[in-house]
Order: sequence, then structure tokens, then C-alpha cells
Amino acid sequence: MNEQDIKEIKALLATPKRIVIVPHKNPDGDAMGSTLGLCHYLIKNNHKALVIAPNDYPDFLKWIPGQDQVIIHESDRTKAESLIENADIIFTLDFNALHRAGDMETGLANSKAIKIMIDHHQQPDSYADYMFSDITMSSTCEMIYRFISMLGDTAAIYDQIATCLYAGILTDTGSFRFSSTTSTTHLVTADLIAKGADHSEIYNAIYDTNSYERLQLLGVALKNLNVLPEYRTAYITLTQEELNAANFRKGDTEGFVNYGLSIKNIIFAVIFIEHKQEGIIKISLRSKGDFSVNEFSRENFGGGGHTNAAGGKSDLGLNDTVEKFISILPRYKHTLNS
Repeated sequence: MNEQDIKEIKALLATPKRIVIVPHKNPDGDAMGSTLGLCHYLIKNNHKALVIAPNDYPDFLKWIPGQDQVIIHESDRTKAESLIENADIIFTLDFNALHRAGDMETGLANSKAIKIMIDHHQQPDSYADYMFSDITMSSTCEMIYRFISMLGDTAAIYDQIATCLYAGILTDTGSFRFSSTTSTTHLVTADLIAKGADHSEIYNAIYDTNSYERLQLLGVALKNLNVLPEYRTAYITLTQEELNAANFRKGDTEGFVNYGLSIKNIIFAVIFIEHKQEGIIKISLRSKGDFSVNEFSRENFGGGGHTNAAGGKSDLGLNDTVEKFISILPRYKHTLNS
């Protein structure tokens, strides 16, 4: 985003506007933290701003300041689409292709509102009037901090904004252990703490609220863990029946894939989760080093994301999807073992 873009956006925001802020479908901590953090900032600056999420988000995020005001498109479609149609500005955060907004795609594409994209994923589409895209950033929440800084207004960040942004940075950096975490990331979070983010409370709210059922499901996932040492790869499967038996709730499998990646000499980990209602297998992929799961997913499972964290899906059954995955690995054997 260049100086001219910032100048024009400042002019847009100089007077009150009707603003809709949208995260991607199945929003995670970075998506909800960034949208709610920006929403608080815009409301503080006298705009009529609100967040419309394509669908619901996990319970472990339902403490973030302002989340009780989020409109869920899936359950309140008429209201959501009316607000999108009448918006002056639409911010799309933490995604860079409109299909990632699920059933909101058509409404967003048809809206006459000025669109501003802020995102850190690779290969963005060109739907936005203004685009702040930077794959080197740790998270979209760090980008929202930078965006506010480019507007010359970090003094306006107060405790609720700081809490939202810190939560998203924490989750998208894997508690600051991923390679995308930079010295600048730590400087940003230091300022957020200074502005009122309680890092201990935020960590506890996100990571120390396990249900008994989630831990039981984790046990099942670990029992289903398979290792393919010749490819330095590990994978986990979860069937719909296994999810149902553990009273699965959205977000319960968050982080499960990382257990595979924690095994010695493993650099590629995948979890395959059956979603019979949607008729798909949801796939989450993680890697260490230079092996790009973004490229792997784009080439084989219609997904994408970052170099070391990506998602995808399969229309095949669970067993067939796993068989396809294993059949593909020989093409990557040299890369995985280099």
C-alpha cells in the first residue's frame, strides 16, 4: 500500500461511513482479532462499523471484545446482505479471494462499496480497490496495527483494540514460535501490551479452556497418527463418527496437526477431517523449513495459504483422499529429504 493509497483512504475515513468488515469462512483467531480490532478503531473514529462473518467461529474465541455484536451471515442472511449492499466501504481481512468468504462471495462481488483488502496470504486476487498485501507479515492483526500506524493514529489504540490484535498475533504465530515471527512482531506486541492487552489472560482464554470432550478427541487423533519416515511426513485422520462421539464443536481440532509436526525428523504434517454435511474432507497442512505446503495444497487439493501453513479440501471419501495423498508423496520425496 503506497503513500497515495493511504492519502486516499485517509480522505475516505475523514467523514463517517457505513463500513462492513468481513473475515474468511470458518474464521480463526487472526481473522476475528483483526476484524474486531479494526471495528473498534473505526467506531472510535465515528464510523458505523460492524463485522459480518460468513459462519460461526470457535468457542475459544467467544471472549474477544465485541464478538457478541458480530453478525453471522449463515444464520442472518437477509440482514447481512442488506448491510453489505448499503455499505460505503467493505474491508476484507485475512483472505485474498472472494470465494474464501463462502456464501457471501456473490454479495461482496456485486456490492458497489469501496473494497479494501488487508491480508498476508500468497497470490491475492485483484477484486479490491485498495490492497495491503504482505506475505512477510506474521498475521493480519500485525497488518492492522501497521495500517493504523500508516494512518498516523496508533495513539488511538486502546485496551480493547490491543486485546483483539494481540489475540490474533498470538494464534497465527503459534505463540510466537513460527518463522513468520520477526523482531518487528515483538515490538508490535510490546506496544499492544503497553496499551492494555493482558497477555497472560489472553493466552489462558485461548489455550487453557479445553473441554473433556476435546481432550478425548485429541486422544483419538493421536491414536490415528501415522508416520511415513521415507517422506518425513506424518498424518492424522478423523472420521465423522469419531467427531460425533466426542460431541465435536467448531474449533475442537485446532492445533491437532502440529502434534505430527512435533515428531523428530518430521517436516510435513497433515490432518484429514471428514465433514459429511459438506461432503468434503477438510485438510490442514503444516511444514518446517522451505517445504511449501501452500504450493502442495494448491497443486493437489485446491487450497493454499502460507509456505508453512495451508489448508485444502477433497471431494473424495476419507480413505480415497488419504490414498491420493500417499500416492502423491513420491513426487516430493527429493524435496522432503533435501
